[in-house]
Amino acid sequence: MRDLIQSGLAQLGLSAQVPEAAPAQLERFGRLLIEKNRVINLTAITEEKDVATLHMLDCAALLGCAGFQGKTLIDVGTGAGFPGVPLKVLAPSLRVTLLDSLGKRVDWLGETCKALGLDGVEAVHQRAEEAGQDPAFREKYDFATARAVADLRVLCELCLPLVKEGGYFLAMKGTDCDGELERAQPTIRTLGGEVERRADYRIPHTEVTHRVIFIKKTAPTPSQYPRRWAKIQKSPIFIQ
Repeated sequence: MRDLIQSGLAQLGLSAQVPEAAPAQLERFGRLLIEKNRVINLTAITEEKDVATLHMLDCAALLGCAGFQGKTLIDVGTGAGFPGVPLKVLAPSLRVTLLDSLGKRVDWLGETCKALGLDGVEAVHQRAEEAGQDPAFREKYDFATARAVADLRVLCELCLPLVKEGGYFLAMKGTDCDGELERAQPTIRTLGGEVERRADYRIPHTEVTHRVIFIKKTAPTPSQYPRRWAKIQKSPIFIQ
């Protein structure tokens, strides 16, 4: 696993900017994930090669798209810690909040980050729509990330309220997301954002290509957003 990660980082052009110990730390994180997954469901990806590529290197690719050093990031619906934990390992000065609604996952992430010796990372048990209305989290972050499989309109309403003006929501999507992005444009504008650019990348050692959508926060999010979860799901924002 370590060799795959190390050579993948080189293919992504990241070797010179990440700590020397990063491949070993990511390997350890992967092994802790595989072990814990036997007890609670953290991921459907369990083969070592796939954990190295489809998890670690997929997240690492973000490092070539934006500058994270010295910034703040909230990983919304972090699940097993992706992309927040790999980004923290690769950019140690990044301050990371791992947000998830399942307490067991959050507890494991807290223990795991401690075992990996990661400082400046916090695992928070809270729903994203509640965090978006909480002054402790609302409009506090340089970056929000989301790797969850959900409609972009939903993800934007959960993530953009957490981003400060001038910051970015980095939506991790497949390359077939053009229609989804078009439908999300009214939502993005209403929430104070605008699409700045898109970046495609191939995950090393695979034939998989993914896309990052850079949504810049250009204005404050109106106070009524995010709404309650049932409302977000039932009535996407269509205001022009």
